[in-house]
Amino acid sequence: MIAFYLSMAFLTVHELDAVRCKKWRILPGLSSLNDEYGMLVFNFAHIPLFIWIFYNLSSLQIESTSSFRTGFDIFSIIHVGLHTLLLRNPNNEFKDWASWVLIIGAAAFGFIDLLFR
Repeated sequence: MIAFYLSMAFLTVHELDAVRCKKWRILPGLSSLNDEYGMLVFNFAHIPLFIWIFYNLSSLQIESTSSFRTGFDIFSIIHVGLHTLLLRNPNNEFKDWASWVLIIGAAAFGFIDLLFR
């Protein structure tokens, strides 16, 4: 279970880094907004996302077959692939080592969690 929480921690801190890197500039729909509105929509869209995550964490059962946990692990792995596909986007600012430690760390711990439950 610790690998799951590590994956969540890496992905959560990646979302903080996403504001620094102006992630809305590479997301379909949000990329057409100016930075002020793009950041507002990006930030406020995370409120229901985090409510959903916290709700699922609070109801997460001890058994390792939780569909939320499995889905989160799989998303963390797919997420690194999405960032790889977007590397050539001229607005992509996720190019430094710190950003990639967070992205790959989330995927690695998600993968470990899937393997060893």
